[in-house]
Amino acid sequence: MRRFEIAGGVLSEGDPALPTAIAAAYRDRTRPLCLCREPGIPMYVAAMGEQFVVKRMPLSGGQHDPACDSYEPPVDLSGLGPLMGSAIRLDPASGMAALRLEFSLTRTGSRAAPTPGVGESTSVKSEARRLSLRGLLHLLWNEAGLTKWTAAWAGRRHWWNIRYHLVEAAKTMLVKGAPLSEVLLIPEPFRAENKDAIEQRRAVTLSAVQPQKAGQRKLMVLVGEIKEVQAGRGGHRLVVKHLPGFPFLLGDGTWTRVQARFEAELALWSANDASHLIVIATFGLNAAGLAIVEEIAVMVVAENWVPYESAQELRLVEALAKLLEQSIKGLRYAAPMDQPIAAALLMQHRPRPLALFVVPASVEDAYEAALAEMIASRPEMDSWIWRAGQGEMPALPAR
Repeated sequence: MRRFEIAGGVLSEGDPALPTAIAAAYRDRTRPLCLCREPGIPMYVAAMGEQFVVKRMPLSGGQHDPACDSYEPPVDLSGLGPLMGSAIRLDPASGMAALRLEFSLTRTGSRAAPTPGVGESTSVKSEARRLSLRGLLHLLWNEAGLTKWTAAWAGRRHWWNIRYHLVEAAKTMLVKGAPLSEVLLIPEPFRAENKDAIEQRRAVTLSAVQPQKAGQRKLMVLVGEIKEVQAGRGGHRLVVKHLPGFPFLLGDGTWTRVQARFEAELALWSANDASHLIVIATFGLNAAGLAIVEEIAVMVVAENWVPYESAQELRLVEALAKLLEQSIKGLRYAAPMDQPIAAALLMQHRPRPLALFVVPASVEDAYEAALAEMIASRPEMDSWIWRAGQGEMPALPAR
């Protein structure tokens, strides 16, 4: 059970006085301290309707005790490590994460939209590293806590709380000095009886990207779930769930590049009816008020909204979803497919934390060498390896 220090007092989860203390911390803008370790680790309070929730500071999970719910695994086991300090810089004073983006949030003239994901190079230039669209989506998903799962949460994830946690995560990130949440469109759950109010709020959000007579056009970032992609006159319409009557337009060339770049994700989505296809895209409005996609990336997630990138990873995610033990899904960010990452971690596993790796059927010696080095760098953790080319998934170790 977690303990917090708030305004000089120490309270545990389940203490009747805790909700009042958290609300006061939100009102007074004071930071609770998580006492999983000494000295305490600063947290912040987020509003969820009329309730208040204590959340960890961005990318501070590694400071917490592995048994704490706020703990995050080491960044070197995922694709996040190379981005820290270059694409992502933390400000200890404000607790915010400043992001350097690989893509633009403005557009000048009539240049063609870039190839989706083209910036995700297989080489690493540490000093010039920036965050791609896919990398930003992975960062939001991770910081929103959507990579974590335990069987005790079955049936508890719906779009309304997915959206809430994504928005809260975006509030802790800065792009050119302003909160990412100010340029982010995440559709709120649509209800026909609230249609007018929802559309009015959306219009206010989109007012920042209304086309101007001169100068650069501002763009926003869409994060949503794809319902379908329809062929239209001279292009395609991207239909996003919870945004009825508000399509996003893609030129035929852009859609062709999407199909080529994200062939695996589209195939995985088509093969599993329970999965969701998440889109992140930059877009602007034309003079007619239509949303035009500039750059786009997609990510496939399982029924419980945990991401996966292969049929084998889906098997693993589904197996982990049945455990009462909390699992954390590893994400690739900017790491190329020929570089190993931990597919998932069981950080509260006993007697030692467990890193799970899925090795594709056909890999080169360099991949195996990098995997061995990654495992050796974490002697405090045990490893579970599924080599997909050698047979069915091994049984998960018993706790």
